[in-house]
Amino acid sequence: MDEIDCAVIGAGVVGLAVARALAQSGRDVIVLEAAEAIGTETSSRNSEVIHAGIYYPTGSNKARLCVHGKHMLYDFCQSHGIAHQRLGKLIVATNEAQHDKLAALKAQAAANGVPDLTWLDPAEAQDMEPELFCTAALFSPSTGIVDSHGLMLALQGELEDAGGMIAFATPVEAGQVTDDGIILKTGGEAPMQVRCRALVNAAGLHAVSLAGLLEGFPKDALPPFHMARGNYFSLNGKSPFTHLVYPMPKGGGLNIHITLDLAGRPRFGPDLEWVDHIDYTVNLARLDEFYDSIRQYWPALPDDSLSPAYAGIRPKLHGPGEPMPDFLIQGPEQHGVPNLINLFGIESPGLTSALAIGEELAPRLPRP
Repeated sequence: MDEIDCAVIGAGVVGLAVARALAQSGRDVIVLEAAEAIGTETSSRNSEVIHAGIYYPTGSNKARLCVHGKHMLYDFCQSHGIAHQRLGKLIVATNEAQHDKLAALKAQAAANGVPDLTWLDPAEAQDMEPELFCTAALFSPSTGIVDSHGLMLALQGELEDAGGMIAFATPVEAGQVTDDGIILKTGGEAPMQVRCRALVNAAGLHAVSLAGLLEGFPKDALPPFHMARGNYFSLNGKSPFTHLVYPMPKGGGLNIHITLDLAGRPRFGPDLEWVDHIDYTVNLARLDEFYDSIRQYWPALPDDSLSPAYAGIRPKLHGPGEPMPDFLIQGPEQHGVPNLINLFGIESPGLTSALAIGEELAPRLPRP
């Protein structure tokens, strides 16, 4: 049986950031990834937004890791030549009844350590985006976009430079908690058993089910798990927008918003569609909802101007109509298994928070 100091399950952006931090701290690290490449699921099927840290409850994991991670991410992109743009974002109210909620968002952002939001009246907002309709808006100058694949490649490179490695096409199929560490059994073309002294479960959509496979892990420590598909549509033609545009949040999500890729092409989404299996097909039945939602703040959206782009699946620890919980970073204090950290429900702003999560987790795993 192979012996390893640290194993990380999952080579998405969070798993790579955690593994990199562990390797750079001098630990021996292997990343076990079921797919044949990095970041094939949640990490590559999102809006690629660098979030400012506006919406989340003050003191929550989401708030503090997003705000800290944002600064780390901008610095990392700058120093590593990763394509990114600090475009800024408009959060818009489309009726006066939303103004109190917009003001509350500004206060929430300030409490989270994001003091740079400015209040705009309709004329000021339309000076920035002439085709925008709103009754008021907030401008977030520290919101941006990033090449998520370029980011993950850089994290992989630094992980490997520090002596870590990734085992692709190596799904974890079973495991056992022992007095001498955690034994993992993997499948694929070259099945193996590996005993790790420390384990980080960063498997994203599969994190809860993988924790359930560990013999000796208390099943009452498993959180509820749901999945939500987010559909994205692209614009046929040139975009009139140069900033990200977000309507007021609703229904446990950020609502259908306008983001831009690094070439300036607009994307609309995601919506929130509860699903019971992983299916990345864009649901064309949602198209009317997209038109209706977008036209609340962009009334001139032409008919027949949206085309299906892609879809992503988000890991959720709550179901329809339930409050949105925090990131669940579950360590021995919660489940009782030494040297095991589970990362549950890491969705947005997980991309922005990834470097901060890695920085925080590395010291929590004791050295042998």
